[in-house]
Amino acid sequence: MKILVTGGAGYIGSHTCVELLNAGHEIVVVDNLSNSCEKSLDEVKKITGKEFPFYKCDILDYEGLTKVFDENEVEAVIHFAGLKAVGESVEKPLEYYHNNMTGTFNLVKVMKEHNVFNIVFSSSATVYGSPKTVPIKEDFPLSTTNPYGSTKLMLERVLSDVYVSDNRFSVVLLRYFNPIGAHKSGNIGEDPKGIPNNLLPYVAQVAVGRLPKINVFGDCYPTKDGTGVRDYIHVVDLALGHLKAVEKRSNVPGVHIYNLGTGQGYSVLEIVKAFSEACGKDLPYEIVPPRAGDVAICYADASKAKEELGWEAQRGIAEMCADAWNWQSKNPNGFEN
Repeated sequence: MKILVTGGAGYIGSHTCVELLNAGHEIVVVDNLSNSCEKSLDEVKKITGKEFPFYKCDILDYEGLTKVFDENEVEAVIHFAGLKAVGESVEKPLEYYHNNMTGTFNLVKVMKEHNVFNIVFSSSATVYGSPKTVPIKEDFPLSTTNPYGSTKLMLERVLSDVYVSDNRFSVVLLRYFNPIGAHKSGNIGEDPKGIPNNLLPYVAQVAVGRLPKINVFGDCYPTKDGTGVRDYIHVVDLALGHLKAVEKRSNVPGVHIYNLGTGQGYSVLEIVKAFSEACGKDLPYEIVPPRAGDVAICYADASKAKEELGWEAQRGIAEMCADAWNWQSKNPNGFEN
């Protein structure tokens, strides 16, 4: 199958490209490189020994997307491209709504024009808002606590409406939790530009000496140690979830919704401890005020993905931290080395 991967140079996108190529699929990558690096795609080629076309193109560029589809016989799309930082979305809501919504409208319009009806959408556990109970199932009430999550929830509804209007579409909505870790090779990993917005790359940069200490946002949540609890999933497990989704649900019309997580919650301080063990040293941290839009506890029930896609997470927290440290210690400045 020839699969277009939007945002394919990014963290999750690049790992998914590896798994798609290793499984024998052809890929085409679109990325504007606003929060990624083309070198990640060079590393994907080295890891897999396979070539593929790359277009430096923004999903807001309708003509650019049309050119990609004109030049490639795309059969399915895995759609990662979008702005993704919760805190930043609170500060810049218009930018998030414009980029994530309009870009996806462009993509789906071009897909229809080229008779491509299979899309796997990168959604998020943020669509569950502040869940009353855990673990979270796909049929839980949906709400959001920040503009980033709102763009994901709105786009889930848009894509569901697209299917209602045209029953040729197979829409897969993957609601995933907190991806961490890196490829075993240590050649690709998470490399955010500027100060990281997510916990693990921040911890990794403290461990490698790029940042002085970890900021722990709040210790007053109703959790075991007062810090926020999340379902951390190895990025390779997450990538394999996308592979299963595109293989099992392409050309199966409908709206297919799956959580991708481990079903295990870890607190921020537990992650700091696990990473300290992975890198062999204690990491300094400071408790700071909670961030706007963050929820206290969030972890998945991923049994539906196991039953329908034959997928479940295989890697535990020690392996996630060890692989993240392997990447960061080999590449202290990320892809800029």
